[in-house]
Amino acid sequence: MLTRRDLLIALISGSAAIGLFTAAENKPPAVMGSSVIDWNSIEAKTNANGSVRNFFQAPTATLDQLECHVTTLNPDRMPHPPHKHLNEELIIIREGTLEVTQNGESKRIGPGSVIFNASNIMHSLKNVGSTPAVYHVISWYSPGMKPKDTK
Repeated sequence: MLTRRDLLIALISGSAAIGLFTAAENKPPAVMGSSVIDWNSIEAKTNANGSVRNFFQAPTATLDQLECHVTTLNPDRMPHPPHKHLNEELIIIREGTLEVTQNGESKRIGPGSVIFNASNIMHSLKNVGSTPAVYHVISWYSPGMKPKDTK
């Protein structure tokens, strides 16, 4: 039979465990240090438009968040509808032909080309070539720019 003492100990232990779990859940992500990431160590995750390799997404010593991923976009596909966001991003085309639209103005670009999407500028990409397009995306949130509910 359980005594009041047993119930009290169980209640205190359960509360402590919940408190530790909540504290661990709210712990800020570790600051990313210098890194070398081998292309072959990152799994390509397929999606309806092609695939993506997520290299990192973490705070750094000077940024609230730095992200790098590589997208492979199938012909005649867009990774997502036109959009805008607070963070800035740099996109470097490795393979293929993309149509880039920024604030309603479109341009076709190929390998070696660089795109800079400024904060809060409407933009989109579309693979207008006959082969998959591959591009590297590097995006960042400057200090104080990252919304609290964003990874």
